[in-house]
Amino acid sequence: MSIYRGKSMETKQDWEKIIRRFERLLRLKSFPVAFKMLEKKEELESIPFLRRPQSKMTMCQMINLVRNFDWSVGADLDDFLFSSCSSIIGLQELPETHKDGTFRNIIWVATKEDGRKFEKAIPRLPVGRYEALAMAPLVYNPFEPDIVLIYANPAQIMMLINAIQFCDYEVMQCSCVGESSCSDAIVRCYQEGKASVGIPCYGERRFGHAQDDELVMGIPAGLMAKALSGLEALYRRGVRYPICFAGAESNVTPVFPSAYLGLDEMMKKVKGDGQRFLLGVTGGIASGKSTVSEILGELGAPLIDFDLIARQVVEPGTPGLAKIVDYFGSQVLADDGSLDRKKLSDIVFGDMEKRKKLENFTHPPIYEEFFRQAEEIAAQKPNSIIQVSVPLLIELNLQYLFDKLLVIHVPAEVQIERLAKRDGISQEEAANILKAQLPIDEKLQFADFVVDNTKDLASTRAQIKTIWKRLQKEAIFSRSGQK
Repeated sequence: MSIYRGKSMETKQDWEKIIRRFERLLRLKSFPVAFKMLEKKEELESIPFLRRPQSKMTMCQMINLVRNFDWSVGADLDDFLFSSCSSIIGLQELPETHKDGTFRNIIWVATKEDGRKFEKAIPRLPVGRYEALAMAPLVYNPFEPDIVLIYANPAQIMMLINAIQFCDYEVMQCSCVGESSCSDAIVRCYQEGKASVGIPCYGERRFGHAQDDELVMGIPAGLMAKALSGLEALYRRGVRYPICFAGAESNVTPVFPSAYLGLDEMMKKVKGDGQRFLLGVTGGIASGKSTVSEILGELGAPLIDFDLIARQVVEPGTPGLAKIVDYFGSQVLADDGSLDRKKLSDIVFGDMEKRKKLENFTHPPIYEEFFRQAEEIAAQKPNSIIQVSVPLLIELNLQYLFDKLLVIHVPAEVQIERLAKRDGISQEEAANILKAQLPIDEKLQFADFVVDNTKDLASTRAQIKTIWKRLQKEAIFSRSGQK
């Protein structure tokens, strides 16, 4: 293959960062492929390190050279071995011997009539719109792709489907025309603007070296961020790849989330007789949750503070602290026998497994104290709106416990500045702390109410008063069953 070393085409985002996170979460074996159709074949010359075929090739060969050989490949009509490939992506008309069913009848179907049905069923890009195509490992930021091809095993593809469905759910429609599977993953993705799953066909396995256990998903470039966000959200909820076996003959009850086994009991503890109205209050670190909670308290909303509870359940003499010391050692204790939260934070900060272990020690007593306080407040103030301040409410997937969610929003740069000033650390250290939390802008999609806390106290107070009026109406409707 000959190689062009042109100037790089502009990309809209840092694809390397996105793809590295995909690879970490899915443990992909081959490169995600940036795929782009070009209106003029001269555009190929602007792509750096592009290789052009020196002999005629099939589409599946080219894809394999990108995802497994680490090459950037470009082609126009003259580079394709035969019209089956080039007609699917609109580089030429389908020959008459294909249209009348002769071609497919020779090998793939019983009659020419079946051959005609076969060809008619294959989705194709419009003829004449494009003159060439380019493919490259997306991790190198080669160009802004139209779609991205990800080859993976069925479990990995299922994780991707779950990730894309995480927000704005819709059923994933899959198709299989049979031979010429590139039309399923590539052309349908172009035509519908949605992710499309395909089963690599005989030709792709024979000539493109797709493995027996591989499927392919075409994802519009604009949906990649959504897919990644969904993968990360699922990871935080314990849905991860590789999928660990629970054991067909074992008691799997302990590994199921509470939503499967104890949801009714959990909701009864939170909602009591159904007359309680709970407002979840959250935001990023240094966003001003204490200020907002104080104003809500002045308006009449009793507070349950998860931060305060989290400190209480690990005080000296508690079972929570004993379990932490037993697992992490006495190194996490201060001289007076109390928990040194800074030392413990340094240990679990970059280690997901240790952080999950810590949560196993602390979350059960935190929730029990939460239930106790909710019951106590409801007994003393039956018609109150109970505010529950939870810093990691969304990260911990606790949305279902609350009637409404209020998210306090400040831009990330403001968070970093405030956190650095508050804790006496550098802005770089503050930025690293923020990376451990879900970005504040992503939390907004879960919010029923948003408080912009970037201005002065008077502005924040005015916003909360407006929200409070709406909350009072919501609480009345909720208690009367008119949701």
